[in-house]
Amino acid sequence: MFYEVIPGKLFSKHAGFLTYASDTELVPGQIVSIPLGKTATVGIIYKKVAQPDFPTKKILKILYSKPLPSHIVKTIVWLNQYYLIPLPQALNLFLPIGITKNRRKNIAKTEQTPKLPLIELNTAQKNALLGLQKAAGHTKLLHGVTGSGKTNIYLELARKAFKQQKSTILLVPEIALTSQLVRVFEEAFGQNIILIHSQKTESERHQIWESILISDTPKVIIGPRSALFAPVNNLGLIIIDECHESSYFQENAPKYSALRVASFIANTLEIDCIEGSATPSINDYYLAKKHQSLVSLNEKAKKEAIAPNVHIVDFKDRASFDRNRYFSSALLDSIEDNLKNHRQTLIFHNRRGSAPLSICEDCGAELTCPNCFLPLTLHSDSYELICHTCGFKEKVPKSCPECGSPNILHKGFGTKLLESELKRLFKTARIARFDADNTKAETLNAMYDEVKAGKIDIIIGTQTVAKGLDLPKLATVGIVQADAGLSLPDYSSKERVFELITQVMGRVGRGHIDKAEVFIQTFRPDSKVLSYAINNDYLEFADWSLKERRESGLPPYYYLAKIEVAYKTESLAIKKIRDIKNSLKNVPDLLVSAPTPAFHERQNRGFTWQLIVRAKSRKTMLEAIENLDDSARFYLDPPSIL
Repeated sequence: MFYEVIPGKLFSKHAGFLTYASDTELVPGQIVSIPLGKTATVGIIYKKVAQPDFPTKKILKILYSKPLPSHIVKTIVWLNQYYLIPLPQALNLFLPIGITKNRRKNIAKTEQTPKLPLIELNTAQKNALLGLQKAAGHTKLLHGVTGSGKTNIYLELARKAFKQQKSTILLVPEIALTSQLVRVFEEAFGQNIILIHSQKTESERHQIWESILISDTPKVIIGPRSALFAPVNNLGLIIIDECHESSYFQENAPKYSALRVASFIANTLEIDCIEGSATPSINDYYLAKKHQSLVSLNEKAKKEAIAPNVHIVDFKDRASFDRNRYFSSALLDSIEDNLKNHRQTLIFHNRRGSAPLSICEDCGAELTCPNCFLPLTLHSDSYELICHTCGFKEKVPKSCPECGSPNILHKGFGTKLLESELKRLFKTARIARFDADNTKAETLNAMYDEVKAGKIDIIIGTQTVAKGLDLPKLATVGIVQADAGLSLPDYSSKERVFELITQVMGRVGRGHIDKAEVFIQTFRPDSKVLSYAINNDYLEFADWSLKERRESGLPPYYYLAKIEVAYKTESLAIKKIRDIKNSLKNVPDLLVSAPTPAFHERQNRGFTWQLIVRAKSRKTMLEAIENLDDSARFYLDPPSIL
């Protein structure tokens, strides 16, 4: 007997199916060990074929008698065709690292069937649930304003699937940012919850994967995008919470969107994929409207919920900052009132560190990373300069490396500087900062109970604190510089700023207390993006954005790809990117930009230059990219061109 096998090792750029012989009857999806070159590697059976007219090697052994679910095999092939991901790379998304290792077996937990409570839904939630049942297609977008109770709808959908002996995959942006959602599901489904995340060891991830493969009882699998690749045999529902999050796009090879993969799986199995967000991506909003699969949930879950009182503070008006250069006097007054009344304040600024730019006052030289050539960020607590791209660190020099001057200025501000300012202003307040610089013990996930109980008076953070939190004692949100990000040369920058402001504003006014204030400090008080966000008008913002994108020939009206080359010398990088442009210029219906330096042009691998390619037909795009030189790296459907 002969079988086509998908190998788990990349042996050439266009690595595809390989044919092997077997004395044993095998089925598609079975995981086997195969000889490849001088070594053995893992593979999965794709299909049985007739005896070929060339010699074949034998399959070495069967690693698991139970095959991978059929939808996984189909998804591997689809990833190869849709994203041009080599089959071995696509396969490895679905297999745990060290799959051939013999692990010490943990004592299996007794699988229990919970007594699943009925989920109480209000009228708006019931209507939204009915709308999801009636919506066309299998991929459906639940656009629910912050605080509308999307979690209750997720619970009810998962409960119904469980009663039908079907499993649910619930994707979250990061486990650390969604501890509240995870706890709600754990209370409802008990031991039938399986958490998948990067903090587990290789052995733990392997054993979790194996337990899912062999289990025939329904589960609720919760995790980031990798949870989508769990070998669930009886999958009945996929939920993607906060579906606008950039973490659902894998930036490193193999590059893909978990939303698109989930949609393919849902269509293959003819099950529902529910995407939920208060600020869905413009592309997903467009597709949902086009396919009549958009369902709105516009009412807050609690009747006591109130609209926040929003204050716009012009950063250019220094009279508004007569007490502090970073916090307006009105915001400081609100913080003082909260401290007196045992209420919380959240300070949001999407830039960590103390100062993002260090420069010599005399010669103007910037202190930059030797690997990335990007400005180093000052972290005053450790008195270090750190690169937020590659992690390079060095102590702050006593003098300029270029001219020897001791006059080094640190400009701008980040969350660490804001923390030190607030500690100086409010000496008795309990203050905590949450960003990527926190230790494991200082993360929001680790301190969640303290934060929720109101034991932290002032919460400072980046996007870590912007989403998913429901804090009963939170009364004030201060957005320190709301327009940060609008100047980035990226087609999605306005969308990201709108999303962040809307999400962080949604942390207050959720019906717990009678005070809800938002202070938006900005250099651009007349910005349309800020106006739409302040008025919580997603639909108007989306329609305005779509009009702009149609006129500019951008997604969702065109498919987009970014093509990059990197070389040690800039002249060689420019020559190579020009050669690629010339090879594409005669492809019909393909629009190719002028060659430009990448946003992070200089890195340790050399100089990076790029092209942006657009086409109305994905087939046109794929055929053009498939024939590119091996030196080119490409990214299909990038959420950002930076």
